[in-house]
Amino acid sequence: MTPSYGGLALEIVVPVFNEEAVLENSITRLAEYLTHEMPSTWKITIADNASTDRTPVIAARLSEHMPNVEYRRLDVKGRGYALRDAWGASDAKVLAYLDVDLSTDLAALLPLVAPLLSGHSDISIGTRLGQSSRVSRGPKREFISRSYNFLLRRTMQVRFSDAQCGFKAIRADVAKRLLPHVEDNGWFFDTELLIIAERSGLRIHEIPVDWVDDPDSRVDIKQTALDDLRGMVRVAGSLVKGVIPVAAIYAELGRRPIVPSGRPSFFGQVLRFGLVGAVSTLTFALLYLVLQGPFGAQEANFLALLLTAVGNTAANRRFTFGISGPAKLFTQQFQGFIVFLLAWTITSSSLLILHAASPDAAPNLELLTLTAANIFATLMRFVLLRLWVFRVRRSDERLKVSVASTLAPSGRIL
Repeated sequence: MTPSYGGLALEIVVPVFNEEAVLENSITRLAEYLTHEMPSTWKITIADNASTDRTPVIAARLSEHMPNVEYRRLDVKGRGYALRDAWGASDAKVLAYLDVDLSTDLAALLPLVAPLLSGHSDISIGTRLGQSSRVSRGPKREFISRSYNFLLRRTMQVRFSDAQCGFKAIRADVAKRLLPHVEDNGWFFDTELLIIAERSGLRIHEIPVDWVDDPDSRVDIKQTALDDLRGMVRVAGSLVKGVIPVAAIYAELGRRPIVPSGRPSFFGQVLRFGLVGAVSTLTFALLYLVLQGPFGAQEANFLALLLTAVGNTAANRRFTFGISGPAKLFTQQFQGFIVFLLAWTITSSSLLILHAASPDAAPNLELLTLTAANIFATLMRFVLLRLWVFRVRRSDERLKVSVASTLAPSGRIL
């Protein structure tokens, strides 16, 4: 896996901020592993972004006494800043980063970088959400992580399963092309990088990892989650506006064409819409039961509704109406949420109207009213989704045919 030009194959960046307690032990452990297990040339870079404790002293000492260990210092805080600075200055073929606590088992490091060193893939990430992954962490962090990645996949139409695992690698030529278009310099940095990469047709390789939660983690989960959500909205807006040149990146580095799938028949759409609705109803009920305890009734209802609405729209987009790819994704998610809220308003207000007209209405009449309201709301949702949200215009069909005809057999744009 050593590059044919004989240069540096792998540089691993370890971003740190006030990590005096674990830094020396982690770097020593990482260096020992690489010495005995990594068959290609490597270097470790400690990227210190504005530490105020003894981290700079320890890092400088490690770089002086340990071969293949380098220390870089930044006076600004942010993991994105640290990675951007270190990766931008590297001459390695493959760039990686690990969290300093080494929560991820290092046995996954060689499988992480091998597809990049061989040229098979463009980016490689560890996932804690794979079926064969072994993860030890609290239920709160597990729920937040899974919810975030669920929203990311359904709203941004991405295929990678775990955006937040601090165990990633990228080919240097790919990083050079993508980094200028990544705006975030905090925790959302690598998620934004992955979104742009997948939108550009790059190959993202995932490996399941063994991961143990760091009990001394100082990450502000709530603030990080809010920042990530803002980042998703910002990136979605940039993609819709065409600010990020994914077409140009795709033409240069993309590996496969995005071929539109066929649209199901009207009968097929009705059948699939019913299946999605049944699954959404069950999912909403389960989410509400899970969230009611820690969050309360109103908050649980809102969160369950939000997650269900996003998943419902994404499922109908792909499964019911046969639409894939990034085109109009954010717009359709927004329209779908409006339709979902309209339907929810019809059903929730039906009882209010009934009780206003007949305060002593019998339970059977209430059930009949709710049933009628649900039937009407369901029909309205299907019509609006088909004719408004996921409407396929003739101009769009002509554009798809034109795009498909411009793709070479290799998947590159002519």
